[in-house]
Amino acid sequence: MPLSQTKTPARLTEPATRKLPRNILFWLMSAYILAGLFWRDPWKTDDITGLATMLSLLEQPNTWLTTHVGSMPLTQEGPLTTWIGALFIALFSPIFGLFIDPFEAKIAASRLPNLLYFFGLMWGIWYGTYLLARRPEAQPLPLPFGGEPNPRDYGRMMADVAFLFTIATAGIIVKIHETSPFPLILVLHSLAFYGFVRMLDHPIQATAVLGVTISGAFFTRGLLGASPLILCSFALIFACFYSKRQKFYLLLSLTIATLLSLSWALSSKQVDLSWFREWWYWNTSSFALEQFSHIAKNMRDLVWFLWPSWPFAVFALWNWRHWYKSPHIYIPAALMISNFLIIFALSDSFEMEYAPLTIPMVVLAAMAIPTLRRSVINLLDWYSIMVISLFFITVWLGWAALYLGWPTKINHNIMRLIQGFDVSINYLAVIAGLLITIAWGLLVRWRLSYNPSAMWRGIVLTAAGATCSWLIIVILWMPAVDYNRSYRVVGHNLAQVAQSNISADACVRTQGMGLGQRSALYVFSGIHFSNSSSCEYVLIQTNSAQLGSESKIYADLGTVIWQGQRRSERHGETFLLLKRFN
Repeated sequence: MPLSQTKTPARLTEPATRKLPRNILFWLMSAYILAGLFWRDPWKTDDITGLATMLSLLEQPNTWLTTHVGSMPLTQEGPLTTWIGALFIALFSPIFGLFIDPFEAKIAASRLPNLLYFFGLMWGIWYGTYLLARRPEAQPLPLPFGGEPNPRDYGRMMADVAFLFTIATAGIIVKIHETSPFPLILVLHSLAFYGFVRMLDHPIQATAVLGVTISGAFFTRGLLGASPLILCSFALIFACFYSKRQKFYLLLSLTIATLLSLSWALSSKQVDLSWFREWWYWNTSSFALEQFSHIAKNMRDLVWFLWPSWPFAVFALWNWRHWYKSPHIYIPAALMISNFLIIFALSDSFEMEYAPLTIPMVVLAAMAIPTLRRSVINLLDWYSIMVISLFFITVWLGWAALYLGWPTKINHNIMRLIQGFDVSINYLAVIAGLLITIAWGLLVRWRLSYNPSAMWRGIVLTAAGATCSWLIIVILWMPAVDYNRSYRVVGHNLAQVAQSNISADACVRTQGMGLGQRSALYVFSGIHFSNSSSCEYVLIQTNSAQLGSESKIYADLGTVIWQGQRRSERHGETFLLLKRFN
């Protein structure tokens, strides 16, 4: 190999690897995940659906091998998210119920696993990056007179950067707070990444990790969740840095994952054949080559979803192009390509499929940092200062429009979405929002005046800014978001009508109703919906326009027992409960 290709592109001195205080990472991580996790209603669609499956399992323990929303099968997911959530509800809701309403206690308990998922996600990324970065082939170029960092400090610095890139990733901020398979699939892929890295020095430990995480991804999202990890495993079998022994253990981990996955699949088939057939059909039919327009849409979505890590990941692939056979580039690149192949092989891809790409992207982004000029890294600072400061201004301007009525045009646009919302000011929230804004200003001042030499200097402001942005949204806007997205009131109204007019064993089916609405009404009303066409009662989802033009059709179907809509809806979705004519 030519000498020019053996020189590592990383250029770094020992001061650049100065340790980022651990308490900063801990408090940043804690603020990020705790804000918006509790003290709110479930959001549609994935959030409320996840909660519905957990409550359904507790109500019908005999269905534990499959997933249901009430009595209706849900075949788009596996049962692992439901198992974990239901377990936490069973264990912790009685404790929470000593202090809060029992129903609220169940909602709070269902969100506790998100804390474990998030900390597991960050641990897998941090430790996997640390192990890769301290390897000899990833080290920066030795300096003529010494002064380069030692491998341990360098690895820790790179792991900190990957950690901060994860916090800053735009696409996961909201979804990681939901009671859905999203955070679980993230942590499973993160720990699988750690397993691929750990295979280099502890094959037995890595085999156990990979066997559990690959099968766990299958239990969570079926073939869609496990396929990227399986493809990556086969790509790593051909890697030159794995010995024959390590490749054997990698194949062993795939065998373990296959056996675990088959044991659940065959058991669920025996218990509920119709559920299994629908689940298998959903898995196989999801794979179909997308049209070019869908691919273009995915690429457009991924640009914002993976921001700001993806430009730096591209830099890493280019700057380390002569080291693509080295583990610190090959492993995350193989995981990235595997995820891209699955995304483009699916007929419909969105956030749940984009999520696992976060792991290889932030790892590669970290690998790019020591190869870039200081001026390029500083661009990330200026981006953070300008964009996040503009975001703060927008948030406060929207708050002023909502609560103070100015600017009037913005107030009109907001109130169309939350008609009837109580605009009384919560002064504690205002004070907290002002403190977060001041904190952001102090962070900007510190960065511009102090200008640290450590390589985490560029991304720390972005990660802190993303956390502050999420905090101020939660503090100032959560009541309005809850009002706009919650089905609590309409669900309770339906429950009251059902108790007065419908017997407990009556059959109620839905018509024209989406999964999110059906899940929300099950959670808040407790009604079990059926797929049977012979049900005496029908709950129809329509809208104001259709209700006016098709009123005669509804009158011909049966007697309208109840009509309702969310408080924020005036001309949108409307629900009708009909008792059919015999």
